[in-house]
Amino acid sequence: MSEGKIILTYAGLKKYEDELQDLKVNKRHDIAQKIKEAREQGDLSENAEYDAAKDEQRDIEARIDELEALLKNAEVVDEDEASTEAVSIGCKVKIRDMTEKEDLEYKIVGSTEASSLGGCISNESPVGKALMGHKEGETVTVEVAGEKFKYKVLKITKED
Repeated sequence: MSEGKIILTYAGLKKYEDELQDLKVNKRHDIAQKIKEAREQGDLSENAEYDAAKDEQRDIEARIDELEALLKNAEVVDEDEASTEAVSIGCKVKIRDMTEKEDLEYKIVGSTEASSLGGCISNESPVGKALMGHKEGETVTVEVAGEKFKYKVLKITKED
């Protein structure tokens, strides 16, 4: 994981802190129990349950390390202070796809929180990067894989 700053909203920070807490408190306990039960079955050299539990333990510890590094480098954006004058991290933006003539709505977030299915795009994505700093009524052009797309900024709001 990069040692640069990782931009998160408060909701993203809470989500990652909760996941870390769950891994450390609940998942570690559960996996320790599974390993204990597998050891009680005897010969570990041919014990599939033991091997699976140890693999799961490695995955949990790797995710804990990843989350701790992420949180250590997190820079939290206060969504309440996000301006609605121009597109910025933490705001919601309604745009019109000028080619398809359809309206889209996204929340601009840091790259670790991005989820196109959840309506969140990264400030580092082609569309997010192009929208940053633009005001309502402005049109931006985004080039992706040699194709150009135009979007008009319709409305900038704060998260509800």
